[in-house]
Amino acid sequence: MTAVKTYMAKPAEVEQRWWVVDATDKVVGRLASDIAVILMGKGKPTYTPHVDTGDFVVVTNVEKVVFKGNKWERKQYTWYTGYPGLKSESAVSRRARKPELILHEAVRRMLPKNKLGVKMLSKLKLYVGSEHPHQAQGPEPRELGK
Repeated sequence: MTAVKTYMAKPAEVEQRWWVVDATDKVVGRLASDIAVILMGKGKPTYTPHVDTGDFVVVTNVEKVVFKGNKWERKQYTWYTGYPGLKSESAVSRRARKPELILHEAVRRMLPKNKLGVKMLSKLKLYVGSEHPHQAQGPEPRELGK
């Protein structure tokens, strides 16, 4: 009887690619879940849970993402400031103030809640508009959030 060996990726062996995604008219949740899978590396056959095997993702036009239904008016983002009570704002005011934060928070909440998740999230680059400073890395276009 032959023993089947499980492959465990080592951090030095991982080859990371760069992807560029256009977020124009993409639904936030669907786009965020696809980005989280790429950042974790779950789409690769060499996926290892305790090693960062994911790729870099550059997202352009983040101000043009959409929500389904009436979430622009009803969705509330809340956070703790250190003082009594919570701070809150709607999705419309967040889009006007800092549009990249909408997608950033959606992806962050889909990643592991540990040091490895922080490292994965640092590979996500969000930009308002269609220009980004990562042309030297040779990012390949990818269609996400269908």
